[in-house]
Parts: sequence; C-alpha cells; structure tokens
Amino acid sequence: MSLAKVIEVLAEGTTVEAAVESAVAEVSESVREVRHVYVESFQAIIENNAVARYRVNAKVTFIVDDARP
Repeated sequence: MSLAKVIEVLAEGTTVEAAVESAVAEVSESVREVRHVYVESFQAIIENNAVARYRVNAKVTFIVDDARP
C-alpha cells in the first residue's frame, strides 16, 4: 500500500504555466515521486502598471517511501 502526502507551495513565473513548472521543479529537488499538482489560485504581480509576473498557490502530491520490511 502506498501513502501520499500533499504540501502547499507558492511559486512565481513569467506566465501561469511557468509558475506551475517552477513549483514542481522546486519541490522535486527535495522530494521524490511527485505525482500531481493542483493550482488552487493564481495572482498577477503588478509593477509599473503592468503585469510583471504570476504567482500560483499550488498543492503538490507525492508518494511517501514505505521503508518498512
């Protein structure tokens, strides 16, 4: 039986897609077995009256290792 865990992260990018990809890439550096990402919400960061970048609030699901014999 496998066990999954969900963590919530904030990530930024020049597009919404880039922000999602950034979230997955950053999480993948510290955990293995990433399976899903759910974007709960996104925001546009405004600078000088224009959209500068996007931020996503994402929930990332990964499988927890079962090291039991």
